[in-house]
Amino acid sequence: MTTKHILLNAFNMNCVGHINHGHWTHPRDTSDQYHTLRYWTELAQLLERGLFDGLFIADIVGVYDVYQGGVDVTLRESVQLPVNDPVPLVSAMAAVTRHLGFGLTANLTYQAPYLFARTLSTLDHLSEGRVGWNIVTGYLDSAARAMGLDEQIAHDERYDRADEYLEVLYKLWEGSWEDGAVRRDRQARVYADPSKVHKIRHAGRHYRVEGYHLSEPSPQRTPVLYQAGSSGRGQRFAARHAECVFISPPNKEVGRKIVRDLREQIAQAGRHPDDVKIFMGAAVVVAPTQAEARDKHAEYLGHAAPEAGLAHFSASTGIDYGRYGLDDPVGYGPTNAIESATRVAREHNWTRRDLLAQFSLGGRYPAIVGDPATVADALQDWVRDTGVDGFNLSRIVTPESYADFIDLVVPVLQDRGVYKTAYEAGTLRQKLFGQGDRLPARHEGAHHRPLARPA
Repeated sequence: MTTKHILLNAFNMNCVGHINHGHWTHPRDTSDQYHTLRYWTELAQLLERGLFDGLFIADIVGVYDVYQGGVDVTLRESVQLPVNDPVPLVSAMAAVTRHLGFGLTANLTYQAPYLFARTLSTLDHLSEGRVGWNIVTGYLDSAARAMGLDEQIAHDERYDRADEYLEVLYKLWEGSWEDGAVRRDRQARVYADPSKVHKIRHAGRHYRVEGYHLSEPSPQRTPVLYQAGSSGRGQRFAARHAECVFISPPNKEVGRKIVRDLREQIAQAGRHPDDVKIFMGAAVVVAPTQAEARDKHAEYLGHAAPEAGLAHFSASTGIDYGRYGLDDPVGYGPTNAIESATRVAREHNWTRRDLLAQFSLGGRYPAIVGDPATVADALQDWVRDTGVDGFNLSRIVTPESYADFIDLVVPVLQDRGVYKTAYEAGTLRQKLFGQGDRLPARHEGAHHRPLARPA
């Protein structure tokens, strides 16, 4: 029986404060250098030294302005503001690495699919097949207003649009250029065979596209597809399209249920349950001994900003927790933000005090604190008890959090046979699944290949 290897992404964002807020004040933190190339190229090289599968780069369009009805806390603590475009980072990081994958977040609501298809094909070419796309539809009213809409599109309607958006992309990535269309025949003066390049025609409810894909086929054609959504509609979308799903359960019971429900829906969609790798968010504080780890955790707590974490969560749920006293019951009515986050908060009847306690480290992910063996035990326990495949490790102090994990925890996981000791060859999809560079035949996108379509 082959031992299942734990998968690891570093979870980051092109900004100062990402998940564990307040630590930009720590004297060893360098996150305020996020706007320099060296910050990102050195991070990529560090992660590749640790054999991380990927760097998962979050992004938002809009600002967190729900808490206390404004952006005061958001700006003071740099709660994902300012935030720069993640797309240009990939080329620079790919140039200084050979294996590290890049999961790029992009909001499909505000980008035309025809040009977006070219952007990701270009990055897949330049990285030699190491690009993934984290599919998001947005949840911030501030983004909708900034992009010219009167209000945010309704939750389920956003996913309906996303289904059609993906259909357009599949037609471009998988169907416009046949295999063998690119000949590069100098003698015959034929770079591409016109008989094997096809115009796509799409006339749907939300999108109308007629044209040829502008890029020749990249190593993966369709990038690895990531998705983060635990609502009922989000899970149905993931079951149809996603190859990697990111979840953030508050405890193992919730995590186990999310994983079970998601894998059931994947099977109902005609795919194998293991066609999707599930990552959960986690924050790790590790040191050579338990006592040193506790001391480091206490040091980090002194720089954390729980209120900034609450401002972040307010935007995630659409609820202004600043209107409530510490122990007041919160009115968990329907919102148009992240449905799964609101549902979990409502089910647990979390008060403002409860949430501030959860965000003591500045963020909402379970904190794993201890020596290397203790941390390794905890990660293996989460995998065993919930069925997740790996973790998105958030940064606390940058780059210290990742360097500590690589130097202290990775060797323990390797000694236990649950983490790779070298990268496999091939694209990001091949590394993750071991079944080739392209989407498997049972994936929705494969149905748009020329030989898969009726004549």
